[in-house]
Amino acid sequence: MTHDQPPAPATAGTEHPSIRLKNHLSFTVLSLLTLLLMYSLLRLALLVYNHEQIGGASLGDLAEAFFNGLRFDLRLAVCICLPLLLVLASRRAMQARRLMCGWLTVAASLTLFLGLIELDFYREFNQRLNGLVFQYLKEDPKTVLNMLWYGFPVLRYLLAWALASAALAWVFRWISQRHQSSPPKGQIPPLSTSGEGPGVRFVTPLSERLPIRLAVLALCLLLAILGARGTLRQGPPLRWGDAFTTESVFANQLGLNGTLSLISAAQAQFFGRRHQAWQGSQAYPEALDIVRHMLLTGHDTLLAEERAAVLRTTTPPTEKTLAVKNVVLIIMESLAGRHVGVLGGGDITPNFDRLAGEGLLFTRFFSNGTHTHQGMFASISCFPNLPAFEYLMQTPEGNNDFSGLPALLKPRGFDNLYVYNGDFAWDNQSGFFGKQGVSNFIGRFDFVDPVVFDPTWGVSDQDMFDRAAAELRQRQNGKPFYAILQTISNHTPYALPAQLPVAPVSGYGSLDQHLTAMRYADWALGRFFDQIRDQPFYKETLFVIVGDHGFGSGEQLTEMNLARFNVPLLLLAPGIREKFGAVRDTVGSQVDIVPTIMGRLGGPTRHQCWGRDLLTLPADDPGFGVIKPSGSEQIVALIRDNEILIEAKGQASRLYRYHLWAAPQVTEINDDNARQALREQLDAYLQVATKSLLNNTAGPQ
Repeated sequence: MTHDQPPAPATAGTEHPSIRLKNHLSFTVLSLLTLLLMYSLLRLALLVYNHEQIGGASLGDLAEAFFNGLRFDLRLAVCICLPLLLVLASRRAMQARRLMCGWLTVAASLTLFLGLIELDFYREFNQRLNGLVFQYLKEDPKTVLNMLWYGFPVLRYLLAWALASAALAWVFRWISQRHQSSPPKGQIPPLSTSGEGPGVRFVTPLSERLPIRLAVLALCLLLAILGARGTLRQGPPLRWGDAFTTESVFANQLGLNGTLSLISAAQAQFFGRRHQAWQGSQAYPEALDIVRHMLLTGHDTLLAEERAAVLRTTTPPTEKTLAVKNVVLIIMESLAGRHVGVLGGGDITPNFDRLAGEGLLFTRFFSNGTHTHQGMFASISCFPNLPAFEYLMQTPEGNNDFSGLPALLKPRGFDNLYVYNGDFAWDNQSGFFGKQGVSNFIGRFDFVDPVVFDPTWGVSDQDMFDRAAAELRQRQNGKPFYAILQTISNHTPYALPAQLPVAPVSGYGSLDQHLTAMRYADWALGRFFDQIRDQPFYKETLFVIVGDHGFGSGEQLTEMNLARFNVPLLLLAPGIREKFGAVRDTVGSQVDIVPTIMGRLGGPTRHQCWGRDLLTLPADDPGFGVIKPSGSEQIVALIRDNEILIEAKGQASRLYRYHLWAAPQVTEINDDNARQALREQLDAYLQVATKSLLNNTAGPQ
C-alpha cells in the first residue's frame, strides 16, 4: 500500500476499540454524579414532605445535614459504580456499555423506589428505613398489601417511580453516547505494520495498554475505598452516629441514607441477630446487683438468687389493695400523650378526659417501644424491649416463659378473654399469648354484621368494644376474669364508619386524618364504658387503659422522640382516687403494668417482672423506664424523674432534662457524674435482661 492509494477496508479480523480509557472514566464519574444528585433530591423531598418536623432546626443545621448526607450517599454511589471500575482490567469488558447502563438503571431505580417509600415511612415512624420493613414483609402479605394500598398513595408513587426510572435510563444512555471514542467518519487511525495475520488492526495507544490500565484501576480503587469509607479517620468507616452532629434530631436523621440504613438492618436481621444483642460493659455480678437495687423494694423477697435474676415474691400492704376481683386491660392503638386533653392536648379525647376525672392518671408514662408488638409483650408479659429482640413474639425466644398477666392470674383461677379487631396471626399474637396462658380469643372473623369490616385490619373499634361488652356480661358467674381489649382503628388506613359519629379534626395539617381516627377511637371507648357502667361486674373490676405507643408529631424531642413514647396510663376502680389520688407524676413504662395490677388485687405474687408496682414505691422514688424504638437501631434510653439518658451505639451518652406537654422541651445536662450513674443502670438493666431471656430464666418458676 502506497501513500497515493486509498486505505484498504477493515476485514473481519479488525479490532474496533470504540471505548477508550479516558472516555470510560468520564462515563463513570458522570454516572456517579448523577446518583449523588438523585440522592440529594430525594433528601430534599424528604425535608419538604416532613417539613413539620423541622421545628427549631436552623439553616446551618439543615446544610450540615445535606453535607453529612452527601458522605453517606457517596458510599452508596461508589458501591453502585464499582463494576464500572473493575472493567478497567479488560478492554473487551469496557465495551459492554449497554450492560453497564442497564446495571446503573436498575440500581438507581431500586434506590429511588426506597427513597420514595421513605417519605411516608419517616412521617409514620420518624425513622429512616430500618428493620421494620422486614418485619412487615414477614407478616401476612394480604394484610400488609391492603394496609399499603388503602393507607398510602400507591398508584401515585408507582407512576412517579416509573417515570423517574425511565428518565434515569435515558440519562445514563445519553452519558454513554456522549463519551464514546469511535473515530470520526473518514478519519483512519494509524495502522499496524506488524503484519500479524490478515486484515488491518489498530495500533494500541500507550494509554490503553494493560500496565497503564491496571495502574489507573489501582488508583481508582483506592479513591473508591476512600469514598466508600466516607471518612479519612483511622478505625471504622462512616457509621450511623456520624450523622448526629447537630442539636436537631430531624436534621441528624436527614443526614442518613435510607438504603444504607436498610442494608444495615438486613445484616442484623438475617446474619447475626444475637450478635446485635446488648453487650454489657460491666462484670455480670456487678450488673446483677445494680438491677436488683433498681427493681426490688421493701415489699419483695428475693428467691432462687443463684438461678434467676429478679425472681421474687411481692406482698403489697393491705391498705394499698382494692376491693376488686376482675381486671380489664384496654390497650389503645396510638394513644399519644401529646394529643390527650388532660395532658394538654386539646379536644381530641373528651371521653378519655371524662374517665380520667374518675380514676388515677399517670402523666409521665412511656411505652417500651414504638410498635404495637413491643407494647403488647411489655404490657401483658412485663418483659422489656431489648436490642436484637424487638419482635420477641416472633423469635424462638418468644417460646420462653414470662411472668405476665396470664401466668400470674391462671393459678388464681381467673377466666380469660382477648378481644381484638384484627387477625391474631398478626405479630403471632395467638401463638405467643396462647403459650403464655390465654385461651379465649375473639378476632376479626368472629364478628357478626359489624358496622365496619376493613379489608386490612378487620372491624372498627366500636364493633370490638360492643363485642367485648357482650362477652363481659356473660362472665358474671362469680368466677374472676381478666380481659385484654385491643383497638386498631387509630392505625392507617383507619377503619372508620362512613358516617362518623364525631366531627372530623382539622387544623393539624397532615395529622388531621390520624387525629380524626384518634377522636373516633376515644368515642368508642366512652361508648363502651356507658354500656357496662350499670353492670354488676363494673364495681368489682379494675380497668387499665394505656396506649400501645404514640406517634410522631411536630419537632422531635431528643434522638428518642419522646412524642412516640409518651402515653397516658389510667386506672379506674372503686375507691382508687380515695386511696391514691387523682394524678401521679411517677415515671413508669409498660413493664410496670402487671406488677401494679397484681398489687391492687392483693396477696403474695411470685414473679419476675422487669417493672414494679408504681403505687407502692417509696416516697423518694421517682420511678424509671427503659425504652427503645422498634427497628434495628442500637439506641436505648433510661428515663428517671425528669431526666433521660440516651445511649446510642458509636456515640457518647447524652443526658437531658425534659418537659412534656403542653409545652414540650428538652435541655442537655452537662453532669458527668449523673450521666455515668444512669449509664451504669441502663447498661446493667439491658445486660441482665438479655441474659435472662437467652437462658430462659425470666419466668415465674
